[in-house]
Amino acid sequence: MTTFVLATANPHKAEEMRAVLLPLGVDLLDRPQDVADVEETGDTLEENALLKARALVEATGRAAIADDTGLFVDALNGRPGVHSARFAGESASYEDNVTKLLNELDGVPTPRTARFVTVIAVAYPDGTSFCVEGELRGVITNARLGDQGFGYDPIFVADEAGGWTLAQLSPQEKNDLSHRGRALRALCAELARR
Repeated sequence: MTTFVLATANPHKAEEMRAVLLPLGVDLLDRPQDVADVEETGDTLEENALLKARALVEATGRAAIADDTGLFVDALNGRPGVHSARFAGESASYEDNVTKLLNELDGVPTPRTARFVTVIAVAYPDGTSFCVEGELRGVITNARLGDQGFGYDPIFVADEAGGWTLAQLSPQEKNDLSHRGRALRALCAELARR
């Protein structure tokens, strides 16, 4: 069993990550409560994921795993992208971000194509690190549908989801096809090669 300290304090992300990784032989320790949030100052998902993973290594002395996820909407020239979690402001809720996105897409004809991208970074106490990525293509709906998941899930229909939003899928169905699930499985494949 491989063990990493988890950089995220987001309980939704932590739950998804554990659901995918534990059966694959990777255990995740909670981020210590005395470790502050890491400011995401990078210009890319990879830079932000590495910032968070390296900060946890520095704080704990243990190997750490971090992710950064963005929703890239074609009609908005890739926005919100790296700023997805803060699209409606620094302390924006999921609801605030979804509302802002739907407002900005008001009048944009369908299909409103988009892609979710998750970058997973692993950092080790010896200074080495690596990243893997997972991507999920789909479209943005006109209204919220479903009550599962979090973030932009109620307005994102993946190409492979049979017309359902990510928020209409069970947690297992979402993990099987999601950007984060794909990145986590890529992580396990990379760990097996090392």
